[in-house]
Amino acid sequence: MTDLYNRHRAVLPDWLATYYEHPIEITHGEGRHVWDAAGNRYLDFFGGILTTMTAHALPEVTKAVSEQAGRIIHSSTLYLNRPMVDLAERIVALSGIPDARVFFTTSGTEANDTALLLATAYRRSQQILAMRNSYHGRSFTTVGITGNRGWSPTALSPLQTLYVHGGVRSRGPYAQLSDARFIEACVADLEDLLGQTRDVAALIAEPIQGVGGFTAPPDGLFAAFREVLDRHGILWIADEVQTGWGRTGDHFWGWQAHAENGPPDILTFAKGIGNGMSIGGVVARADVMNCLDANSISTFGGSPVTMAAGLANLNYLLEHDLQGNARRVGGLLLERLRAVGAQCPVVREVRGRGLMIGVELVQPGTDLANPEAAAAVLEAAREGGLLVGKGGGHNTSVLRIAPPLSLNVAEAEAGAAILEQALHTA
Repeated sequence: MTDLYNRHRAVLPDWLATYYEHPIEITHGEGRHVWDAAGNRYLDFFGGILTTMTAHALPEVTKAVSEQAGRIIHSSTLYLNRPMVDLAERIVALSGIPDARVFFTTSGTEANDTALLLATAYRRSQQILAMRNSYHGRSFTTVGITGNRGWSPTALSPLQTLYVHGGVRSRGPYAQLSDARFIEACVADLEDLLGQTRDVAALIAEPIQGVGGFTAPPDGLFAAFREVLDRHGILWIADEVQTGWGRTGDHFWGWQAHAENGPPDILTFAKGIGNGMSIGGVVARADVMNCLDANSISTFGGSPVTMAAGLANLNYLLEHDLQGNARRVGGLLLERLRAVGAQCPVVREVRGRGLMIGVELVQPGTDLANPEAAAAVLEAAREGGLLVGKGGGHNTSVLRIAPPLSLNVAEAEAGAAILEQALHTA
């Protein structure tokens, strides 16, 4: 493994982060487990960054990919593509957006980049509202609106970005307020911000911040924001790259926790829909999607193979009620981890929804972030046979737990027990 890591370092960028002091090579997986090159078996609580959504090596998906690859792998959007139309029809019906259109991309970054292009063209403005502590991708445009310093390597941007309060409930100037007062304060801040600018194109927001540490506002915040945005003609982009497809358990989309004023104008998705295949996309009202007055195509977006995978994966998700499973098993896992956290001084908060859970670590007796503890827990969990992720602002002191949505109760309990031991070890 050392030889592979040395080769990796010799030909790939220094800023391409890897987990663990001695990075592992994952060679294969099945269900909720993966194996490394040394033959070690791990319970996977991160799913390739929330991407293996249903299960590793899901037979329905691998069969669909194999059969489609045997017919044709690639054609581009210049030709009619039946699997792309089939999947687009399903997503339009599920999106909640009236008279919707879908554009497929190859990643969440590209999906958000496309959403920003649509919004700025539609509104003829380069001003964007984004949430503090947010993350939206690694392209030049999406880095420019990311509100998380640890993932924003440059201040240069083609957009003018204004950052809004509300993405983090338990920290910041409004943390001690009730939920209702928190929403009132964030809305007042938004009103004040808009009073000092003009012609904003859109607000882009994750219903639950992913890289930011699985933080979320009180339910209803974005509905309250929407009232303000609508008065100004400002579009709402819901970044559902990590929250979509039922992962939160309570809802199929994260925006539905804020649904009093209807769906977003634009919705972006990626990660889980492909179960590991490279699928991203944008859903928008027809007038917004069709506002571009120049030619555009996608060479790889909507690839027949990835669309076949997405269709098979979505069918499995719906037929097996994995959203309901995320709600039930995720609820049990959340309560189990909260009980563990209550006995562990390094744990400040255990939060989440469905199978999207964050464990925030601090220096005991303080609210100071503890990235060293997070790194130590990550290592100890791996040694115990569990893979988890990290996040939470530039200090990366939050453990991110997001298993495949088919996780069962026994696996949830096994993972919680390993994580409990890892926390005590750290």
